[in-house]
Amino acid sequence: MCGRFALYSPYPKLSQALRLLLEPRELTPRYNVAPGTWITAVRHPSDDAPLVMDEVWWGYRPRWAKEKAPEPINATVEKVATSNYFRGAFAHHRCLVPADGWYEWLPVDGKKQPHFLCREDREPIWLAGIWSERPDGKPGCAILTEPARGVAKEIHDRMPLALDAESLEPWLDTHLTDRETIRHVVHHFSADLITHWQVSTRLNKPTHDSPVLIQQADVF
Repeated sequence: MCGRFALYSPYPKLSQALRLLLEPRELTPRYNVAPGTWITAVRHPSDDAPLVMDEVWWGYRPRWAKEKAPEPINATVEKVATSNYFRGAFAHHRCLVPADGWYEWLPVDGKKQPHFLCREDREPIWLAGIWSERPDGKPGCAILTEPARGVAKEIHDRMPLALDAESLEPWLDTHLTDRETIRHVVHHFSADLITHWQVSTRLNKPTHDSPVLIQQADVF
């Protein structure tokens, strides 16, 4: 799954990695991004609107859903294109969520030890997401997850779908709506790029937000 991540790269670095022209903006470094908060995403607000980097709510509930409908933070790659709840967004409202890494918890001796997972080269990671207009008229998103690959399997059986550089532009292309076409042009990045280390359990409280959270910790 993906339930917590960090984003501290400045806009110029993200813009360079994305290789797409966007309006410059100032980003506040965040080391403990939790669900139910506003997060940075890259998307087309409508089919014909230019690409923007703006804020979306991390929690997906489309406008047409009933009041007590679920508000998932993740959508699985196995069902996102076919589920009634997600397939419209998958076809028409895909987005990218930039991150410098994400967190997972490994059970150890009856406790859960958080780990930080990121690229070995420390470059930004682009997480595949979907978004929809929420009942309040504001955008909400879910991050796609897939079976864990590489060393990520040592920590959790799922991981966010992180895309390779060549897949970013087609993932954002609003004219690509067919599931099979999208599957052929969009690919996850190499599992060989992933590394991880254990971090402090201070991460467990979303109110804790500092660079210390991504530093290696030897004890609980």
